[in-house]
Amino acid sequence: MSESEKQIPYTPLEVEKVAQSKTAHQFYKLMNKRRSIRHFSDEWVDEQIINDIIKTAGTAPSGAHKQPWQFCAISNKALKHKIRLLAEAEERQNYTSRMGEDWKKDLEPFGTNAIKEFIDVAPWLIVVFRKPYDINSDGKKTKNYYVMESVGIAAGMLISAIHNAGLVTLTHTPSPMDFLSQILQRPSNEKAFLLLPVGYPAKNAQIPDLQRKPIDEIAKYYR
Repeated sequence: MSESEKQIPYTPLEVEKVAQSKTAHQFYKLMNKRRSIRHFSDEWVDEQIINDIIKTAGTAPSGAHKQPWQFCAISNKALKHKIRLLAEAEERQNYTSRMGEDWKKDLEPFGTNAIKEFIDVAPWLIVVFRKPYDINSDGKKTKNYYVMESVGIAAGMLISAIHNAGLVTLTHTPSPMDFLSQILQRPSNEKAFLLLPVGYPAKNAQIPDLQRKPIDEIAKYYR
């Protein structure tokens, strides 16, 4: 067996069978409290917390274990403000010419607009990049697989880790997002996937009164 084919024993998570149902339900209740927040406090979040959140995202499965992602964590206020200005410029175009009327109508319950104050206020921004290919030290390109799926899973785990840490976030996609690669000086093989402000909610934060679809609308069992 070659080094690349080396196998090691799997150590399963030890959850007693009698406790599995309770554990699963407790995790559901935890995640069911997660909401997208647009009003942030500027209260500082320790960098080690952000570090552990990103490491959690990095445990996600990926095609051929290529791990085709890069996470950029930004706390520099001047840099965050530059990102806000560029994001708002793209969003103004979205609201005035790119979005159809149906799309804008669907967004009405959220009260969204082109102003993205949370980019300045939240103590951290995490920008998730996808990597369609890697570049070796000799400049050779190597293909990555199932990139969108892999990065999407990692982003979901990142959001879960943020919530688990008692923090809040918002999935922001100021499309197109090429400006993020430019302002952060990322290499050509990294494409912006998602921008997440991370912090604590503002004391006066409010959220839309929305309901999630019940289980019988999102799952079909074949027994």
